[in-house]
Amino acid sequence: MQGASTQRVSSNAGREKEHILAEFAYQPAAQGTRQGGLSSAGNAELKPPSSKQQTPKQQSPKQNGAKLSSRAASRTFSGLMADVPACLSFSDLSNCYPADFQSEYGPNHASRELVRTARRVVVKIGTACVTRGQDSRLALGRLGALVEQLETLVRGGREIILVTSGGVSVGRQKLRQQKVLNSSPLEMQFSGGGTVPSRAAAAAGQSGLMALYDSLFGMMDLQAAQVLVTRNDFTDPTFKENLVTTVEDLLGMNVVPVFNENDAISKGVMKSTVEGPRVAFRDNDGLAALLAIELKADLLILLTDVAGLYDGPPSDPNSNFIPTYCPDVHDDLIKFGNPSSGGRGGMVSKLDAAWMAASAGVSVVIASGKEKDGVLQVTAGNLVGTLFHREAAQKFKQEWLRSQKEEAMEPQAQAESTGPRDMALKARTASRALQNLSSKQRERLLHKIAENLIAKEDEIMQENEKDCQEAKGKISDQLMQRLKLKPQKIKQLADGLRSIAGQEEPIGKTLSRMEIAEGLQLQKVTAPIGVLLIIFEARPDALPQIAALAIRSGNGLLLKGGKEAARSNACLHKIITDTIAQEQPEVGRDVISLITSRANVDELLKLNDVIDLVIPRGSNALVTHIQENTKIAVLGHADGICHIYVDPDCDIDMACKICIDSKIDYPAACNAVEKILVHEALAKDGRLYKLQSALRQAGVTMYGGERASHALSIERAKSDRCEYGEAEVTLELVESMDEAIDHLHAHGSGHTECIVTDNKDTAEEFLQRVDAACVNHNATTRFSDGFRFGLGAEVGISTSRIHARGPVGVEGLLTTRFLLRGTGQTVEKDAHIKYTHKPLPLKVEEAGHSDWF
Repeated sequence: MQGASTQRVSSNAGREKEHILAEFAYQPAAQGTRQGGLSSAGNAELKPPSSKQQTPKQQSPKQNGAKLSSRAASRTFSGLMADVPACLSFSDLSNCYPADFQSEYGPNHASRELVRTARRVVVKIGTACVTRGQDSRLALGRLGALVEQLETLVRGGREIILVTSGGVSVGRQKLRQQKVLNSSPLEMQFSGGGTVPSRAAAAAGQSGLMALYDSLFGMMDLQAAQVLVTRNDFTDPTFKENLVTTVEDLLGMNVVPVFNENDAISKGVMKSTVEGPRVAFRDNDGLAALLAIELKADLLILLTDVAGLYDGPPSDPNSNFIPTYCPDVHDDLIKFGNPSSGGRGGMVSKLDAAWMAASAGVSVVIASGKEKDGVLQVTAGNLVGTLFHREAAQKFKQEWLRSQKEEAMEPQAQAESTGPRDMALKARTASRALQNLSSKQRERLLHKIAENLIAKEDEIMQENEKDCQEAKGKISDQLMQRLKLKPQKIKQLADGLRSIAGQEEPIGKTLSRMEIAEGLQLQKVTAPIGVLLIIFEARPDALPQIAALAIRSGNGLLLKGGKEAARSNACLHKIITDTIAQEQPEVGRDVISLITSRANVDELLKLNDVIDLVIPRGSNALVTHIQENTKIAVLGHADGICHIYVDPDCDIDMACKICIDSKIDYPAACNAVEKILVHEALAKDGRLYKLQSALRQAGVTMYGGERASHALSIERAKSDRCEYGEAEVTLELVESMDEAIDHLHAHGSGHTECIVTDNKDTAEEFLQRVDAACVNHNATTRFSDGFRFGLGAEVGISTSRIHARGPVGVEGLLTTRFLLRGTGQTVEKDAHIKYTHKPLPLKVEEAGHSDWF
């Protein structure tokens, strides 16, 4: 009877095709028992059926040996829909499913084959994906995009099970309405809407969240069904049986089950056993893992707000992305940041849940839910997110051990034909030849380099694109921004080189002249430092800037760039050194060397006898490590904690504009504001509310200092000295400018401080009293930059009080020396000489030494 029923449906398929597409508008899951993510009817690659390819469902039960389920035989709907793929051509689905994943998202990665062929997929959407960061409201656009991706997968033959967070956030939003309706604007400013108990919020929010999913899936002509569970349900064998039956029924009708914990009544703690997986869960990450195991899913996707797992905080450019997780390799390397502010979980919870599911045979990927088509890229087998899989982890461990062994066996002397010490010695020799060039010769050399950068723009962009493609998914978004070059940036670099070339001759500039005794004159002049070691991370634009400053100032240069920018750095270095060799062969290529060997930073820092100055450009961790591990002088800054003080005599519109630009223009920059100190008078008259609103609308997340967190009812900042590097800022209230100055001296880094006020006397007092490299009045902190200061470029920004401070241009790469000209004088215990120590006017002499006397 089952076979007859199926054959009748097949014979009527042609007549029913249009009716089915119009009424139901979706394609059901393929029949057959799942094995390894594919239907038992065949091992064909999982993709939409085409008109030229017979799908497993076109075969009769005798051909594929599969038996139709009792549900399919007993229900007209299921029996009818079981034959839909047989009457669909690929063109029917072309508008809702990518025709070619490879052309759409690039070729799949070999390590992700099991992910690509997965059929039953559990997708967990975290609170950070469901809500907006700045105000914890629902991110409707992002949710809509995720639902569209899930619909695409369903139409491609996948079985989708959704686990979602966000019910508590929705409930809080709903329950705060009463507070808003019964409070004045001023009360709302200081109370922030008050707090709502989590269980009450969960009770109020579940219906709203599910209504939203119903609406979104309904727009895609799909149906969703809510399933609420509690932590202890999984200890009941009857519950597990009912769970499987219910989900199988829903998937058989192409309904998307939407799971969430019933937070309104759920209680208990996470339990675990040595022999098997946990029998309870503490958050939706654990729930998703348990569901993936119980429902025998092929793939679990845990969506969060970062690209995957890193060995440090994702916001730290020094953190490395982990494409495949191996506990034996990575557990000792990973350093976790703070958990999610909106949900109960965090990366610790996700890692725990992911490995639990992977240990049970489920492929797991932790990926970003904010990336465009992120879910589709994961299921296409792209190298997106972090993979958790037992066999993949074992393979990764073997490759890692092999690479460690090879690295240990490679002799240090063979790392490079010319070692860093020899490079430094050659750079010193070449720098002396560079100093002997006239100012005009060095000026023409810089102009020629600028011309060649523009002429070879296409070559530079091609090499940079290769770096970006290789680094994709391996480095943070912040570091990727620094790595990527644009044509406009090449033009800006060329303009910077021309600006440096047009500066006054820096070498041999007379700073003072003095008559020591009659016929004995002393001249103090500027001179190059010698050999500089510049260590910079994934910032290829830094290379030509630093090279230009070194050429103008007559210094030799060793460059150690980040491996992420290896091709870009090599291309830029070749253009510069080829130009030097062609224009000034007596100087040669050795004046600027790019260290590409496996010599690490610690080895370079030991060369204090041949390197005169180290300038690090990178993360706080990099700068601090260098400062603590070398005898060579270090020029730079470890922290970029900048403040803005908003005075009561300010123009609030100007204050909003300056604060937003100081944070949003480039949040990762060292001159971005990290804390805004607001006079308490602005809180009393309501102007602070306007500043908060402006920051919130600009996408800035605000935290509170000790006083502001209580007065404004905002989350407490994790530290009084915090460098976010993201669109985040700390607000703090102060009673006076004196308190503001004391605060920034105590918690700032001496980089850039700013005051916003229309009171000139107050501004001048602030400018004179604040001890920082740069102090601004009514101007964004982002102006603290060598190019914007007219230096042409900078090798970095120094917060040191010795030698150079602030943006370091050509002058910061110079030292001094004394030239003494006499007529045969001797000391002889000062018995026959009369010291005059008479200052002489500064004068540039051109006729020769004889004119000095």
